[in-house]
Amino acid sequence: MISKKMAKAINTQINREFYSAFLYLAMANDAMDKGFKGTAGWFTIQFKEEQEHALRFAKYLQEQGTKVELDDLAAPKAEWKGLLEMFKDALAHEKKVTAWINELNALAIAEKDYASQNMLVWFINEQIEEEANCTDAIWMLEMSADSKGALFMADKTLGKRKDD
Repeated sequence: MISKKMAKAINTQINREFYSAFLYLAMANDAMDKGFKGTAGWFTIQFKEEQEHALRFAKYLQEQGTKVELDDLAAPKAEWKGLLEMFKDALAHEKKVTAWINELNALAIAEKDYASQNMLVWFINEQIEEEANCTDAIWMLEMSADSKGALFMADKTLGKRKDD
């Protein structure tokens, strides 16, 4: 069984993951409103992934005999100037998530909570991928900034992302 401090920290992260899902859903909606169906699809997949992350944390708490505690979620931003701003905000958010995961891992190490450390390895690796995906999209969109045709192609490329 994990400590009350660790359980509270993981519960906080569950709520952060659900906020992340709402943020990406807001981005998907705004992209669709702007006519970028590919990007809307990319962010919809991201929305689903973040829900899965929250559920993964919740399952871990339940397996540890700890209650999952959900809190109210703040509404995310609803509009962006364009796709580049969306992905820059997504990258900034993912960097915050990485810091939070690292804090959880530091707590697990301090408490000699080997089970939590083991569980968090998956999330540490996932954050490397999350930041890289956003960075790649930013690079592509920066290269497309001066051309509507290139932006159209970037949106089509982003739309090729598939659910895992």
